Amino acid sequence: MERLISWSLANRPLVIFLAILWLAVGIHSLTRLPIDAVPDVTNVQVTVNTEAIGLSPPEVETLITVPVETALLGLPHVEEVRSLSKYGLSQVTVVFEEGTNLYFARQLVSERLAGVGDDFPASAGQPSMGPIATGLSEIYQFELRGDERWDPTSLRTLQDWFVKRQLLGVKGVTEVNSFGGLEKQYEIVLDPRRLESYGLSYKEVFEVLEGDNRNVGGGFIESRGDQLLIRGVSLSQSAEDLNALVVHSDENRPVRLSDVAEVRIGGALRQGAVSRDGRGEVVIGIVMMLAGENSRTVSHRVDQRIEALKAELPEGVTIETFYNRTDLVERTLHTVSKNLLEGAALVIIVLFVFLGDIRAALVVSSVIPFSFLFAATLMVETGVSGNLMSLGALDFGLLVDGAVVMTEHTVAALALMSTGGPIKARVESACREMARPMLFGLGIIIAVYLPLLALTGLEGKMFRPMALTVVYALVGSMILSFTLVPVLLSFVLKEQSEHTPPWIVRLVTPLYKKVLNWVLHFPKSTTAVALIPLFVAVFMATRLGAVFLPELDEGSLAVQAIRIPSVSLSTSLVSTQRIEKALLELPEVDSVISKTGRPDLATDPMGVEISDIIITLKPHSEWKVASKDELVEMMRKRLEAIPGINFSFSQPIELRVEELISGSRSDVALQIFGEDLDQMAQLGAKVVARLQKLPGAKDVALEAIGGVPYLQLEVDRSAASRFGVSPGEVLELISVLFGQQPISTVLEGERRFPVVATVPAQYLSTPEEMMTLRLRTPHGAFIPLGSVVKPVSEPGMAQVNRVNGQRRAIISMNFDGDDLVGFVESAQVAAAEVLPAGVATHWGGEFQNYQRAKSRLTLLVPAVMFGILFLLWMNLGHASWAAIIFLNVPFAAVGGVMALGVRGMPFSISAGVGFLTLFGVAVLNGLVLMAAVVEEAKKGGVWLETVRRAAESRLRPVLMTATVAALGFLPMALATGAGAEVQKPLATVVIGGLISSTLLTLCLLPTLISVISTRPEIAPAEKG
Repeated sequence: MERLISWSLANRPLVIFLAILWLAVGIHSLTRLPIDAVPDVTNVQVTVNTEAIGLSPPEVETLITVPVETALLGLPHVEEVRSLSKYGLSQVTVVFEEGTNLYFARQLVSERLAGVGDDFPASAGQPSMGPIATGLSEIYQFELRGDERWDPTSLRTLQDWFVKRQLLGVKGVTEVNSFGGLEKQYEIVLDPRRLESYGLSYKEVFEVLEGDNRNVGGGFIESRGDQLLIRGVSLSQSAEDLNALVVHSDENRPVRLSDVAEVRIGGALRQGAVSRDGRGEVVIGIVMMLAGENSRTVSHRVDQRIEALKAELPEGVTIETFYNRTDLVERTLHTVSKNLLEGAALVIIVLFVFLGDIRAALVVSSVIPFSFLFAATLMVETGVSGNLMSLGALDFGLLVDGAVVMTEHTVAALALMSTGGPIKARVESACREMARPMLFGLGIIIAVYLPLLALTGLEGKMFRPMALTVVYALVGSMILSFTLVPVLLSFVLKEQSEHTPPWIVRLVTPLYKKVLNWVLHFPKSTTAVALIPLFVAVFMATRLGAVFLPELDEGSLAVQAIRIPSVSLSTSLVSTQRIEKALLELPEVDSVISKTGRPDLATDPMGVEISDIIITLKPHSEWKVASKDELVEMMRKRLEAIPGINFSFSQPIELRVEELISGSRSDVALQIFGEDLDQMAQLGAKVVARLQKLPGAKDVALEAIGGVPYLQLEVDRSAASRFGVSPGEVLELISVLFGQQPISTVLEGERRFPVVATVPAQYLSTPEEMMTLRLRTPHGAFIPLGSVVKPVSEPGMAQVNRVNGQRRAIISMNFDGDDLVGFVESAQVAAAEVLPAGVATHWGGEFQNYQRAKSRLTLLVPAVMFGILFLLWMNLGHASWAAIIFLNVPFAAVGGVMALGVRGMPFSISAGVGFLTLFGVAVLNGLVLMAAVVEEAKKGGVWLETVRRAAESRLRPVLMTATVAALGFLPMALATGAGAEVQKPLATVVIGGLISSTLLTLCLLPTLISVISTRPEIAPAEKG
């Protein structure tokens, strides 16, 4: 690095030109940097959905889910295959190993799915992959609202055939999921009495609707030199066309469909609906972003298209946006930028105060924008997005540490050097003296971030971007410290006849000399005093508690309402309106949107007994409560007054991500494995009853397994054979009339709508009424359906959950407290008291993420610490000196632990990152002091005086590096905006740790050096 400094000073115009080029490239990269609120932590997964109309969960599992699972389990790079079998739906999720290309994964799944659906039941569709999306892809949601002229069916038709198509054309949008309203269909309501009077069977009508209502191709003919394409056209285009269909001809007149049925517009059977603000059902659209796109950019494009669409909608229809990811991104970005700007301002002020030279302070400050732009350039090139974790962890005080030490030493050296000779030469001499310790010091700070690059899973996706961003910025800072900083110093520093330290240094120096004199003369007492906070910190560390990550405030709340599995959709909607009205009575609530059941594209396969309720809140300035926790408790008390419903509180993004990663929507999930669903349900109920008694346990619930009533219409084969009726005809009747199986199509321009057949509502009210339907025998007689069908009511399964080929029951729970790890350990003991021996279990959720991150860091951090110790030994040439500096690490941790304890914060992975940052700065300060000791030792003299002179000479740089790093994090530690929750532990640890490590560097380290080391041991370091 000495040569690089000399080259830079020898080529100052070239260095200035390269710096300007650096600036231009960085600004250009900054405009291309993708911005998001948080990193996308969703694992690489492909979802396969299969519609299975009318099939029960065990049938779906056996006939559809298991064949799909079997085909996908043997794929390469597969980490987990989990599935959910519900009424009418099979969903299989394939989770691939980290780093697998999503498109490659989808190609593998697509190849395996070919032919899998050939053996499925006739009522089942073909397996299809979900959209190319991730857990953070739901970036925009809107309501399509109409006046009294627009009913739920017409609004839904407009959404599906116009609005959705317009938004799918927006770059970066992969899917627009429609939810709510009624899908339009043509219903043929057959009159059983008229059919009987005409002697017609249901089957004859079905055959006419299927065979006569269609178009066919007839090839072509050549006529008079032209080629004429032949088409047979008989497809209905309106209700009138359907009414005109002839279903039977006799000698007198044809019998048309209108004679035996009423044709009307109706809505398809559904397993989900949306309501809002207690107004009743609404129609919404959920815009999903293509995986890998930038949510801020795509949601902005969607918003622009929505604004344009408002002028194109029919009269009486409006679009109202109720969720826009840009809002969260902008609020988070505001927090990050505010912290960075305030931190930069504090750093510049501190530099001026300590250096006493505005020009030198500006030189050091110039490292901030250049390092930041260097990081932005590499982030763009390596695909790292700018978000709360990556940009939020940048400390400009940390970035200028190298330049601070270099500049301070140069300013001090110029004052001490004898006059004569050009400034450039003297700057070069001073900078070269600090090159080696600076190289090792900055290298060590970079090294402490390496463990974060080895993290996997959710924690890896959260912290690797942050580690890369900080490393990029530190590399840029290192390059600048050896190139641009010496060049700028050679321009701005002037000849000084005498050197007067800044006022703060003059203020602190006398006090420090007294303290230093005392600690050097009483080394044992000093060491004993230093050990007291160390023991206190160890004790406090055992009382801190631990969580995976502090909860990011998304600005909205999500409440999951869970009812008994047998509840109907209409009953669920009544209760959701009651919930919405109760929540809207709170002045802090702006709007409440309830999604009950699942949308048409089953990205979220909930049953009708579950509602996801999104609560958007007013600005915090309008709140009457002090905190979000207090607001949640108020909501919980109001909602718990509504009987028959369990509630679980979360946030929209958090809820979706937790479900996609682990298959559960809670902080902690206990999975119980087995084959007997009834037995697992019984065991799960016992565990839930036990866990609900634990302190801090909230929203403990067993995912529904059974309890759904089934009406099985069992065909009496012997009775059917006596009447000459085939079982197939009876089953077709049940499928078409009761299950609304589409049997034809109506074409309205480019819009296609299914045609279904049904009977008047009176025949569908009770099983007894259903049995009164009469069907015709081959002999022309009419018999009631009850003659050949026996109705049996019995409870059945609500769903079947599987993972890697095993059935599982999931118990979900949230935790209200600061020690998630301790809570889970207590929960494990409690569950073991209830579960019999031999039952396989697995604990997941946030706890699993914490355990995985902890196990990796437990191995990696000591390895890196050993590497730092080795680097110190290489630089100093003596193991005892390296060990003395390394003592900064545990004593730096003392301040970090105490700061967390004072602020009432638990240990988290975010705090752990703060400790890593802290260790790097602490070691750098120790290295700066030790370098001064080596230089002073060359001058000879009494060893104690040598150490004293070195410590006094390093007072200013040590204070400067610690102060700028601490103040750079201060806005983060005090921030209250969106995303501040994640940054606070990190900043708190660094600030507290820098206080303790600085005291150690200035007081304990000189004492240990004077006691442990002796002058003859300097020789190896001198040669190094």
